[in-house]
Amino acid sequence: MAKKSRTKARDTAPAEGEVGPRQPCPCGSGKRYKACHGAAGGAAPVFVNRPFEGLPGECDVIALRELVPAATVPLTVPSTDREVRLCTLLPMAAPAMVRDSGAIWLGLQVAHQYGDPARDLGAVLEAAIATTEPGIVGLTSPPGEGKRLQDLITDDSLDITVHDGFGYWADDVEVKDDAMAAALEEANGAANPTVRLSGVEAAYWTNVGPKEHLRWVMPHQEDELLSALARLHAAGQDSVAEGSRFVGMFRAHGLLAPVWDLPVGTGADVLEGPAATFAADLTEALSQSGDLSAAERSARAGLANRQVTIR
Repeated sequence: MAKKSRTKARDTAPAEGEVGPRQPCPCGSGKRYKACHGAAGGAAPVFVNRPFEGLPGECDVIALRELVPAATVPLTVPSTDREVRLCTLLPMAAPAMVRDSGAIWLGLQVAHQYGDPARDLGAVLEAAIATTEPGIVGLTSPPGEGKRLQDLITDDSLDITVHDGFGYWADDVEVKDDAMAAALEEANGAANPTVRLSGVEAAYWTNVGPKEHLRWVMPHQEDELLSALARLHAAGQDSVAEGSRFVGMFRAHGLLAPVWDLPVGTGADVLEGPAATFAADLTEALSQSGDLSAAERSARAGLANRQVTIR
C-alpha cells in the first residue's frame, strides 16, 4: 500500500489583490486571515485592500493614518455647512468630536477593524453631521453598506498642515486647567518631529531620536514599484541624501512606503533636491519594461524580504 503523503494540502493561491488564508490578516490583529476577517462570522464580512483609493491625496491620507503623529486637513463636505477637519489623532483617540462651536473633527488613527476604514470614516462623519450636541462620536458596531469618506467630500486636493505637537486639540478652547495642560504636554512628548517634503507627494522626514528617517508612500502598483526600485538599487541610484540607506518598506492599505535611514542631523530641507531627483529616476525606471538583470533580480528579492505590513 502506498504511503500517504505527509505533505499537507496547500491552500489555493489567492487571486491578485486577495489575501491568502494563511497570510497575516491585514487588519493588524496579528492573526492569520482565515482565523480573523476570513473566518465565518469573523470581524468583518469584507476586507478592502485599498480603502482610500479615489481620495484626493490617497498616499498622504495613508501617511497621516499610519506614520505622521500630528497633522490636520480641512475637508469640504457639501452635506453640511459646518467646519469639518480631518485630524491624525484626537484626544482619547476619539473617532470624531463635535465641538462646542458645532465644528466636526474626524480622527484618522482609529482602529475599528470593520474591514474598510474609509467606510468607517464615512459612517462616523455622517453620524457627527446628524449630531448637534457636543461630544465624542464613534461606532459601536459594523457600519454596513453606505457612503465612504471619498463619497462625502468634494476636495480635489488636500491642504495638509503638519504640527509640532497636539496643540490643535485646543484650537477652539482655552487651556484653563492643569489636567488639560498636562495631557497636552504628555501627548506632545510622544510626538516625533515630522516634516512633509514640499517637492514630492507624501514623503515625510521624521526624527525618532537615535535616527532620522524618510518615509515615502507611493501610489504605484506593488510589483511594478518593486521592479523599479530594484533597478535603481542595482544602479546605485537609491540615495536621498549623503549617507542615507534604503532599508525597506512598509505596506499599508494596499500601497508601499519605502523607508530610508538618514544620518542624525540631516534634517528635512536637504532632502528636497535629492528626493525630486529620485522621483524622476523612479519614473524612468517604472517606464522600463525589459527583463531584470541578475543583479536587479537579486536586489528585488532582497527588497521583497524587507517589507513590513502595518495594515
